Amino acid sequence: MVHPTRVSRLARTTARLAPRVLAPTATVLKPIRANSVLSPAKAPAAPALAAFAQYNLLSSRHASSSSSDGSIEITVRDALNQAMEEEMHRNEKVFIMGEEVAQYNGAYKVTRGLLDKFGEKRVIDSPITESGFAGLCVGAALAGLYPICEFMTFNFAMQAIDQVINSGAKTHYMSGGIQPCPIVFRGPNGFASGVGAQHSQDFTSWYGSIPGLKVVSPYSAEDAKGLLKSAIRDPNPVVVLENELMYGQTFKLSAEAQKDDFLIPIGKAKIEREGKHVTLVSVSRPIAQCLEAAELLAKEGIECEVINLRSVKPLDEEAILKSVRKTNRVVAVDSCYPAFGLSAEISALVTEKAFDYLDAPVARVTGADVPTPYAEGLEALSFSTAEIIAAEAKRILYR
Repeated sequence: MVHPTRVSRLARTTARLAPRVLAPTATVLKPIRANSVLSPAKAPAAPALAAFAQYNLLSSRHASSSSSDGSIEITVRDALNQAMEEEMHRNEKVFIMGEEVAQYNGAYKVTRGLLDKFGEKRVIDSPITESGFAGLCVGAALAGLYPICEFMTFNFAMQAIDQVINSGAKTHYMSGGIQPCPIVFRGPNGFASGVGAQHSQDFTSWYGSIPGLKVVSPYSAEDAKGLLKSAIRDPNPVVVLENELMYGQTFKLSAEAQKDDFLIPIGKAKIEREGKHVTLVSVSRPIAQCLEAAELLAKEGIECEVINLRSVKPLDEEAILKSVRKTNRVVAVDSCYPAFGLSAEISALVTEKAFDYLDAPVARVTGADVPTPYAEGLEALSFSTAEIIAAEAKRILYR
């Protein structure tokens, strides 16, 4: 008898290798659900996104270039790698475990070179059993080590949800504050490209709702390095939700961020762009779309303030409320499903604590309320675009 888990693994592998000749038969799909239904006339081309994802997976390490202010250009992938290397040098109790993290250098090459530098006792390839190696990492954390548990994708972390939540997140509370659990769960999360419904889910709201977990989700290289280093040093379980499509993106890393002791405090947001007419607030990959939307709206004289949350839990409530008190309007953006998501939580926060400052209802732009389609055209309709975000901002500005 073949174990059902093995059948699932076989199906997963087969789906990756099989020619892409089939597509879902669904014919009805709403675009992006917000407070109004908008037509994503300029949705991103799925083939281009697929090529981008392929590049992220296969590209070699980017050479860093410096500028006069001491900053360098670095990919998100390399910033994460740098953070882990620095923390492993700093603390010999830090180790990495996951599928293909050692000999293959990681499914997305985030752990490239670490096996050669730290050896097989600290960079450990695991069997394909998320529940098993996640449980091992939690046990190691309870024993005083500092594990980094890498999931090839957070979609697979569902196999380990009991270990993450019941064993990892709750132990400190259940021990009366005696037993910490210093562990990092990290890996790609959310929308990728052309990988289907079972590999494209955004788990931000899932983990953000769990007491005992801290949850961060970086956008830039600086976010990635500073947040991951803080997560590794934290005595609590921290979930680091990365995005596959951001791994190969290049950002400037300031001279300050290049230092070994550079940290970004968990729970502190960043104002990516200042404005006075409307607040756009999001996290991870949608920040790029918010910034693009702000550029589009600037051509019409609309000044957007863009907030990069960086941390989902704890949420920087004051940063959001301070901005809303200034702009009096807010668009909350995420790539979760619309029901019970991050944008819904932001909407509730603003309504409860800044209602008297609002000149219009809170707008939300989210992923579509449907399993992510495999068909390219339908997939492109399932997530937000800069044009949709801009349209929502104009709607609540009554433009």
